Amino acid sequence: MVRRTGPDRPQRPTPEGVIGVTVADPALLARVYQATRERIVTLVGQLDDDGWSTAVPACPGWSVRDVVAHQAGVADDWVSGRLTGRPSDEQTAAQLDRFRDFAFDELLTAWADAAAQMERQAETAGVKPPLGDITVHEHDIRSAIGQPGARDSAAVRLATDQLLTNLRTPAPLTVTVEDGRYRSGPDEGTEIRLRTTRFEALRWRTGRRSRAQLVGMDWSRDPTPVLDHLYLFGPAGADVVE
Repeated sequence: MVRRTGPDRPQRPTPEGVIGVTVADPALLARVYQATRERIVTLVGQLDDDGWSTAVPACPGWSVRDVVAHQAGVADDWVSGRLTGRPSDEQTAAQLDRFRDFAFDELLTAWADAAAQMERQAETAGVKPPLGDITVHEHDIRSAIGQPGARDSAAVRLATDQLLTNLRTPAPLTVTVEDGRYRSGPDEGTEIRLRTTRFEALRWRTGRRSRAQLVGMDWSRDPTPVLDHLYLFGPAGADVVE
């Protein structure tokens, strides 16, 4: 059971898949998606060939270009109806292959075209874009190229609201972030409390923190009962310092 305190009502969980966000207005989500995409385009637009080839530690085996190609592929698959949740390994590989021979500007144009279709679908058909996925990958790229920023963006707030609302733990847990609290687990038992930030929650919920980093967070007591339930993916095999 998850209870959230704050100005907004709790949101319903979404099925496992591309990190979802439940907000009443799909058009709002599409605008936030577009703002996030534009930030990424600005970031990668400053890179030379070596920069596009930079390894992304949060996505082992991927370069910055691979992350961008993945985002273009997710958007393309989303608007075509080929993808409605988390892509399989085969689908992800196909996304990278689809854009492998594209020049950088062609890749960004393909992504922009798919994102524009996504925005139209949000306005006309109520289709919600994969905002959580792009939000996580924005910060994967930022970390890889040493350009932190946008940690208090609307995208981070919306994505973490869903991630923390959907948290499921076998022991009572209260997670406090800068503008709210999220309660998960049963009513009975000794409560464990964690004080963190929305940005950190985005990272540890999506496997961008190691087990040692999870243990080292600001806990009120031993977090062992909930530790393995904090992340959807991961944890990272080594410390991720951002």
